Amino acid sequence: MNTPSEILLVEDNLHDAELAIRALRKRNLANHLVHVADGQAALDFLFAAGDYVERDAAVQPRVVLLDLKLPKVDGIEVLRRLRADARTKVLPIVVLTSSREERDVIESYQLGANSYIVKPVEFENFSEAVSELGLYWLLINEPPLRKL
Repeated sequence: MNTPSEILLVEDNLHDAELAIRALRKRNLANHLVHVADGQAALDFLFAAGDYVERDAAVQPRVVLLDLKLPKVDGIEVLRRLRADARTKVLPIVVLTSSREERDVIESYQLGANSYIVKPVEFENFSEAVSELGLYWLLINEPPLRKL
């Protein structure tokens, strides 16, 4: 598990995860993707704990695609913990969720989300949205060369 991942997909809905991974593969953006199905696993991955204790925590993904409605630790709490820690404070986090609730949008941005995207319901629209996300965050966006 020491191959650097470029995308951490945090999604408990296996159907949505499969669609996202398929869309990213179609654009050759899923070569270094890690999928976890709950918030605790996301935290463990990013901080090299639990099942990921052997992973180099200094090597972070280029982007986290984070659902909000997650088991164990919800997405809002994951976002809160990531922004509170110097190691992950500037890590790009895109909330990718089905929630259109204004309080979720506001809280996500207040906690430091870089983007908030509501999952499109139609397959084609969902695939296109995920594909465009991957292209932007992996190929267009310029991350900091060093941690702030």
